Amino acid sequence: MTNPALLEWSEGGAQYQARWRSEAGVAPPKRVQAVDDTLSADAAYRLASEGVGLLWRSDFNNARQLLQALGRRADRKPRKPPAPPSSAVEAFHLHRQAQGQRSRVLGKLLVALEGDYRIALPRAPDLRQACREAWGPADGQPSVVSLRELLGLVGAHEWRKKGLEVPALGPPPDNRIHPHYGVFSPVRGEYLDLVAGAPLPASDLAFDIGTGTGVLAAVLARRGVRHVIATDQDERALACARDNIQRLGLGAQVEVVRADLFPPGQAPLVVCNPPWLPARPSSPLEHAIYDPDSRMLRGFLGGLAGHLAAGGEGWLIISDLAEHLGLREPGELAGLIEAAGLRVVGRSDVWPRHPKAGDPHDPLHSARAREVTSLWRLARR
Repeated sequence: MTNPALLEWSEGGAQYQARWRSEAGVAPPKRVQAVDDTLSADAAYRLASEGVGLLWRSDFNNARQLLQALGRRADRKPRKPPAPPSSAVEAFHLHRQAQGQRSRVLGKLLVALEGDYRIALPRAPDLRQACREAWGPADGQPSVVSLRELLGLVGAHEWRKKGLEVPALGPPPDNRIHPHYGVFSPVRGEYLDLVAGAPLPASDLAFDIGTGTGVLAAVLARRGVRHVIATDQDERALACARDNIQRLGLGAQVEVVRADLFPPGQAPLVVCNPPWLPARPSSPLEHAIYDPDSRMLRGFLGGLAGHLAAGGEGWLIISDLAEHLGLREPGELAGLIEAAGLRVVGRSDVWPRHPKAGDPHDPLHSARAREVTSLWRLARR
């Protein structure tokens, strides 16, 4: 980190400072109070809501319990229910606003890390490996991080260690993708099934644009594409994709390169699964979900014709959730395709299978219940 932010606080009559860690780019709290088991959950919630950072100085497991208690308070229904949203887009923005407020409050419970990432609290687990995977080698400087984010690192470490079974890659045991911290996990298998089942226009070369974990490149390689060039511009994604390709024994077929969208040259197959929602991410970790002004989508469509070999196809994998939320106008995608000098030669659709699609209590259920994920097969006009 270059010129890292510092968290400063007073404790026991002395002044302290430590590196402040925040993947979301949240500024360190201006007020910090050292707290322990004597602080009630109600008092902690009140202080956190006022923006006070609560630096935990007691049993680690009790800190986790306090975080859960703060979450329950953040999720309490107001005594006077607000007016229902007037539109799907208003429901989306209110949902994002509530998520942001909840995250800000829960993020105020803080934990100090030693210079080697150890946690000097009673019953604290050894999380050094999870921290190294997310932040790199320890540099000897003490730091402070929100407990919520620290637990997110632990969850990512477990995902990376165990991996995620991807049926589109074939039968086990050689069908697991191991996501790294900060790289979007391919938990929605329906779009992978679309890629696994679409007819290949050729099997000599393919580009996978914005590869992330490398899962689409791996699916294409397993389908027999002899050379796949997978691109990304995020260092974590590049490291993750290379790791997965090697784990799967596909290093001779898949080349992972750093690029903003396309590599040089043309290919008979160019595949892209861009972020599906044209909205602003609230943290770097959300860039795989939210694409401000549809930058990646527009960039892919705008450059596709120039990177398609004669007779080739571009596969765009995207859902229509943005249309149902009012974030993208009906017909806008078709207009972008036409403006890019492309035509649709085929389309495959699938209904989502994730739990939220059938959860009537989800704030965005009305839109999610109508969502369809599509693989658009595009060619030059």
